[in-house]
Amino acid sequence: MKRLLWFSACVLILAFTACQSDGYSPKPRGYFKIDFPVKKYQQFQSGCAYSFEYPTYAKMLPDQSSDTQPCWYNLAFPSFNGRLHLTYYDVSSKKEYENLVEDARTFAFKHTVKANSIDQKLISYPDKKVYGIYYAIEGNTASSVQFFLTDSVKHYFRAALYFNERPQYDSIQPVVSFIKKDIDKMISTFKWKD
Repeated sequence: MKRLLWFSACVLILAFTACQSDGYSPKPRGYFKIDFPVKKYQQFQSGCAYSFEYPTYAKMLPDQSSDTQPCWYNLAFPSFNGRLHLTYYDVSSKKEYENLVEDARTFAFKHTVKANSIDQKLISYPDKKVYGIYYAIEGNTASSVQFFLTDSVKHYFRAALYFNERPQYDSIQPVVSFIKKDIDKMISTFKWKD
């Protein structure tokens, strides 16, 4: 009987102390703090038919894929584990140009299955003969941003942003927003050399 009373008293004390607000409470879910670098840009110059400004914290690397062509690059963002894949085509016919534009649309809309939305924005800098379409893709997709630029006659340039991680849009969204500003700068400073 004495033991039962002792046990009951202990259980009552534990139950009472467990309900106190001064004690332990679970921490809310946290996310890694991302330290974004200061925005600073440099000019990309090469033997290719285009030039633009890109961030100093990114590295311009020649594309190493098996089907690479001249003037294909990867703009690597090492601190974010991402890259902007850049391709260029010297267009030889109206049919080839139309196929490339349709390919860009097809590549962007392949993400419809996982995308929450795909917004399109026209790009037009008539004084520099730079035109195109910018695709902002929201959701757990492989690519968050894609765009193409052209002079509508001879040149075609395409870019797609990828991360080397499984897509979790809510986790990478701050990084995507940060890199989108770099992409906007790249587009606004883009020039054809001829």
